[in-house]
Amino acid sequence: MMTQLEQFRREKDAFYAGDPQSPLTAGQQKHFEGLNYFPENPALHLELSVERFRNQDEVSMQTSTGSLQNYFRYGRFHFQVEGQPAELTLYSGEEGDFFLPFKDSLAGSETYGAGRYLEPAPLGEDRFLVDFNYAYNPYCAYNERWSCPIPPFENSLKVPIRAGEKMFKEH
Repeated sequence: MMTQLEQFRREKDAFYAGDPQSPLTAGQQKHFEGLNYFPENPALHLELSVERFRNQDEVSMQTSTGSLQNYFRYGRFHFQVEGQPAELTLYSGEEGDFFLPFKDSLAGSETYGAGRYLEPAPLGEDRFLVDFNYAYNPYCAYNERWSCPIPPFENSLKVPIRAGEKMFKEH
């Protein structure tokens, strides 16, 4: 029996391998054998309370192509990874969607150097599902033509996040 995460990963790999909307070039798709993932890590499937910011300032995030994308600083998560304290700022977009860009201590060695993304799911009453098993690389990790927000310094973790996608390696 396949887990929900395994099914999600299988569908994502199929999309990357054959869909015209895939971030991969046609040449990359020819040799694509699937993304690299950490094994599922139940310790990084978290339900967290967000400490909302009193003033949800608008910020501009630099992108990989030099442009800017605007978000609002929504609040902060406090949690632990392997016994170490960690915190990340949650951002919201114009449509009220949530965005959690981050860079962990594995960036550049095991994970994409510029960082990874998550979209935490609101659970109500300022609680969110933050499942790092679904952490993914931005499209610019596969192809330079994509423009991706670069996680701000405040979302650089000193701890490793051994969950989600690993660095993309072309075969």
